[in-house]
Amino acid sequence: MQKPLLLLGIDTCGPSGSVALGLLAGQRVEILGQIELAGRTYSTTLLAGISALLARHGFDLKDLVAIVAVQGPGSFTGVRVCLSAAKGLAEAADLPIVAISRLAVLASKGGTDAAALDAHRHEVFLRLGRQGSEAQEMLAGAAELAEIARPAGTIAVCEDGAATLLAEAWTDAELVRLEAPTAADALQFAATRVEAGEFADRALLDGHYLRRSDAEIFGDPAAKESRSA
Repeated sequence: MQKPLLLLGIDTCGPSGSVALGLLAGQRVEILGQIELAGRTYSTTLLAGISALLARHGFDLKDLVAIVAVQGPGSFTGVRVCLSAAKGLAEAADLPIVAISRLAVLASKGGTDAAALDAHRHEVFLRLGRQGSEAQEMLAGAAELAEIARPAGTIAVCEDGAATLLAEAWTDAELVRLEAPTAADALQFAATRVEAGEFADRALLDGHYLRRSDAEIFGDPAAKESRSA
């Protein structure tokens, strides 16, 4: 009997997170279940949530064929927790990892070529261009948005902060408001990559942050100079 093509999805990049379980069927994924995770609890709830989800559907870690990890952009802590868990589980069960952008998942969910997430501090994480290698992702505030040509099509958003900033910068922008992307959405988006074997190098896999950490931004300049000397 052929082993089911069972995938685990992890997304803890946003204000709330989720883990999802799905069966790969061609270029689509049948979602078996999803567990929501409260924000700021990921370090203590993520692994328990994964264990509970697998047990609920009668599977074990060894039954997986791949892990889909959302690598950002988003919360630094959330991204790190997601990737640490994905790497640890993948190492333990010798599983490949597909690493994907949360912006790409949101754009795919909205059927758009552009998407934006609230980056706080009056900035957005912005994706522009077609799905795939031509797309560009960046951190942008009002000044940067003023210098960027507004996308011709619709822009997928899921948060008030991003919608407000884009509406102010691009008054005629056509925004499509969606529910925030989840681990189940990530599994659907990653189906073709799993099928094509587009896996990340576990040793080199890192977060897709688009912004420096607070420690780098607000750290002591003298301390940073002494470290770089």
